[in-house]
Amino acid sequence: MTISFEGQVAIVTGAGNGLGRAYALELARRGAKVVVNDIGGTRDGTGQSDAALSVVEEIRAAGGEAVPDGGDVSDFAQMEAMAARAKEQWGAVHILINNAGILRDRTFAKMDPADFELVVRVHLIGSAFATKAVWETMREQGYGRVLMTTSASGLGGNFGQANYGAAKAGVLGLARTLRMEGAKHDIRVNCIAPTAGTRMTADIFPDEAYKAFEPEAVVPAALFLVSKDAPSDAIVAAGGGVFQSAFITMNEGVLLPEGERTVEGFAKAWDRIRDRRGDRVLENGMEQSHHALSMLLKSQG
Repeated sequence: MTISFEGQVAIVTGAGNGLGRAYALELARRGAKVVVNDIGGTRDGTGQSDAALSVVEEIRAAGGEAVPDGGDVSDFAQMEAMAARAKEQWGAVHILINNAGILRDRTFAKMDPADFELVVRVHLIGSAFATKAVWETMREQGYGRVLMTTSASGLGGNFGQANYGAAKAGVLGLARTLRMEGAKHDIRVNCIAPTAGTRMTADIFPDEAYKAFEPEAVVPAALFLVSKDAPSDAIVAAGGGVFQSAFITMNEGVLLPEGERTVEGFAKAWDRIRDRRGDRVLENGMEQSHHALSMLLKSQG
């Protein structure tokens, strides 16, 4: 089975380098018309360059179709303009890969509030803005594939990355809500948590690891998650040829008797409350209240 993107229009944000570039090149190689978005800034979000144009030239040289876009994902008007340009040029937007991001790592004690806010704005608000800009088009055409970029830092935290971890956890909540709202229009929304040797991780990975975790190794997962047969609500970790699924789970829990619903009662039951045996995947945000109500009703006979 060959997965093709022939006749489809894709937007990839942060596609001037690293992972975004790898996604854009492979989408184009498989037939997609690609909007290569990148403001061309450095890792911390400062400066500008013609990185997007360089990738477009690569795609065109290989016989593909692409246009550059220098829009800032944290500016909704610029994302609207990007989406409008894609639709005017090619008549549709089938795929959006939210990949743009910056890093401003520092321990929370030393972090400037402005650096916290900017990282959240680019990763989380930027993903929301880019998605909002194409959402109505996808609804109207009855088809859409959106890939959000989360991170192991968002799933498990990481020292010195309070801003980045908060943003990436937020992206996960955004994606899990949008996959519900988009379902009836065949808009499927997934998350990828990539590990790759890029300029974002150049001074974090040792040289050997940097080479082992090439961006191209993440591409198979990313492109499957925006293909016609993609699932929805998947969280996939990818790096170095290793692919994993991540899940948000919740255990059975404990119903404390009325006389024990105190701080002391909770403390006494804590080991049972945190027991992970019987964990199940949380499919939606209403399950917590539904489960609690079910336990209450059972206890009443």
